[in-house]
Amino acid sequence: MKKLILASALSICSFSAFAEVAVIVNPGNSNAIDADTIKKVYLGKAKSFANGNKVTPVTQNGTAVADEFNTKVVGKSSSQLNAYWSKLVFTGKGTPPEKLDTDQAVVDFVAANGDSIGYIDSSKVTDKVKVVATF
Repeated sequence: MKKLILASALSICSFSAFAEVAVIVNPGNSNAIDADTIKKVYLGKAKSFANGNKVTPVTQNGTAVADEFNTKVVGKSSSQLNAYWSKLVFTGKGTPPEKLDTDQAVVDFVAANGDSIGYIDSSKVTDKVKVVATF
């Protein structure tokens, strides 16, 4: 019985570890965005879309989706990314993306702001936003 419970718990954990992350933008945004551009936006190295409009990135505050995104897309752990942004803020060289608490908050923000970009669990995508990449 203990083995069955352990196996069930491990399979649930492994399922959540492989959840896809969807990078989303406002449906009115027609810019082509690749993985390198997304990484640059979330590191503060790109400040605008290809059409010249200022990009407004939002991130999630301490969620499993944020950890997955940071690892897969940005190439840093959440703590490394926090340290990176702390250094940029301290030196006056950048402002980190606004942190939101849930997938729904990110969807609502991106849907309401034409030049925003965010990420959510791919299972939470709605028709209010457009998916530009999945990881």
